[in-house]
Amino acid sequence: MYLCRMKPIVIIPARYASTRFPGKPLAVLGGRSVIQRVYAQAAKAVGDVCVATDDERIFDHVMSWGGRAVMTRTDHKSGTDRIEEAMEKLEQEGDSYDVVVNVQGDEPFIRPQQIEAVCRCFDDKETQIATLAVPFGNDIEAIKNPNSPKIVTDNRGFALYFSRSVIPYCRGIEQTEWAETFPFVKHIGMYAYRREVLREVTQLPQSALEKAESLEQLRWLQNGYRIKVGLTEIETIGIDTPADLEKAAAWLQEKGEL
Repeated sequence: MYLCRMKPIVIIPARYASTRFPGKPLAVLGGRSVIQRVYAQAAKAVGDVCVATDDERIFDHVMSWGGRAVMTRTDHKSGTDRIEEAMEKLEQEGDSYDVVVNVQGDEPFIRPQQIEAVCRCFDDKETQIATLAVPFGNDIEAIKNPNSPKIVTDNRGFALYFSRSVIPYCRGIEQTEWAETFPFVKHIGMYAYRREVLREVTQLPQSALEKAESLEQLRWLQNGYRIKVGLTEIETIGIDTPADLEKAAAWLQEKGEL
């Protein structure tokens, strides 16, 4: 379990309504719901975990097995906004945290090491927001995929830019050789925020870069926030559709519990 002078909490935003997979958090995977598996994995890394939901079915389910949950409004435009409301409610109850980690509610195979890696980014006092990246390896087709955002960082690991395009452009080199020329990294959508920064970024309007690339983190970068990028060798496995759930069940049956 991650230990430091700061006090972190993992918040898991979970909605029942989903265009591609309604009720996804409550879907059963290997005898347990998806949200219960996410919660259990997060609790291995950080002692305080809470589900932020807008649906009483999810709330009641989490409470039924001893988890912690808070009800939030239904009109939030993003998980970040939902997390901010959850934090405000927890603080009204007397809780206080230094770092807030956003773990997606559809990643039942999230590893504690990934959460710990993003938390360690705050050992650097200049870190305001943290996220993760994983090396692409030598697969140029994966690198070219616009659904897999790329990150370039400075020498201290702070993000310079996120893009759906291939960045950087390797001039004078055949594209088939790019993956062997530069260590491209894929963005993993896990975020953590200093408490006061989370409050600030939820008040920001959409930025031009965010609209252009459809990447929320560009709003923060364009407004001058320092985003530290932690590295992991572990790829995330998300569940977006019923077909993904079937694949996850097959993987779990083959590999066993994490």
